[in-house]
Amino acid sequence: MKERILVTGGTGYIGSHTVVELQNSGYEVIIVDNLSNSRADVVDNIEKITGIRPEFEQVDCLDYAGMDAVFTKYPGIKGIIHFAASKAVGESVQKPLLYYRNNLVSLINLLELMPKHNVPGIIFSSSCTVYGQPDKLPVTEEAPIKKAESPYGNTKQINEEIIRDTVASGSPIHAILLRYFNPIGAHPTALIGELPNGVPQNLIPYLTQTAIGIREKLSVFGDDYNTPDGSCIRDYIYVVDLAKAHVIAMNRILENKQKDKVEVFNIGTGRGLSVLELIHAFESSTGVKLNYQIAGRRAGDIEQVWADPSYANNELGWKAETSIEETLRSAWNWQLKLREKGVQ
Repeated sequence: MKERILVTGGTGYIGSHTVVELQNSGYEVIIVDNLSNSRADVVDNIEKITGIRPEFEQVDCLDYAGMDAVFTKYPGIKGIIHFAASKAVGESVQKPLLYYRNNLVSLINLLELMPKHNVPGIIFSSSCTVYGQPDKLPVTEEAPIKKAESPYGNTKQINEEIIRDTVASGSPIHAILLRYFNPIGAHPTALIGELPNGVPQNLIPYLTQTAIGIREKLSVFGDDYNTPDGSCIRDYIYVVDLAKAHVIAMNRILENKQKDKVEVFNIGTGRGLSVLELIHAFESSTGVKLNYQIAGRRAGDIEQVWADPSYANNELGWKAETSIEETLRSAWNWQLKLREKGVQ
């Protein structure tokens, strides 16, 4: 009997890649997604990649009764990987209440339902934004949590606290908090990738849409930061490498290998790249020239952050292995595939 895992936000960008890796590792997957920032045909493409069709329920995690019904319909769920959240820094500054409602209440509902349905483990999709602008780089898991630069970042901090407080209260839950750096790229099959609804809020889909002519130009937000070329520095991690970290983390919970009931891991490459360096890497690895311009700084952006992933490397036995060039080519191949399909 394959162990059942519930993946919220499983038709989304990181969620869909994680479903693929879970199924390839022998788990039975149930996806819950409200399709607010994804498409139902992702389930078809997951099936094409793995040969297995995951169960799919179109339910909003804010709907307590709807989620309760999912757990009842699929008894014996052993773990949850919780991706479902609003995730754009800029939008969160403009719509804070939307972010607080979506991101906090969805988690609270899950944590209330887990003991009721005897679900022992949860992996929470957290973010390096919880560190704010770190005092030291690269940033380790021991770095202090700083005042968030955006409502989005604040929801990640608050959700981590909610999980810790829930576990400390005696709830029979084990949790792993994975603090991602910047996931980019697409599956090597080009069957799944990042396709936000409407105008992309993240750099790479906007970049590839500009490269293919959907967007007129790419804006680089700020060239006056205290970095070598003046643009922000991030740690860009290939989404498939990131997805594999979730499988390892879930194995760790289910095999009772945790050292604490709540564990934290940085999931990054350990290498910082500036926005301008990323643009040049895209141009050199694909041969495609980008139309970009320098714009003013964007509210909520952190100047520079990259991971020290050594704890995850040593404790989980996980490592980001894919080069930035291969990662960027995968994102471009995904954009070309979308053009073939007539998706704009």
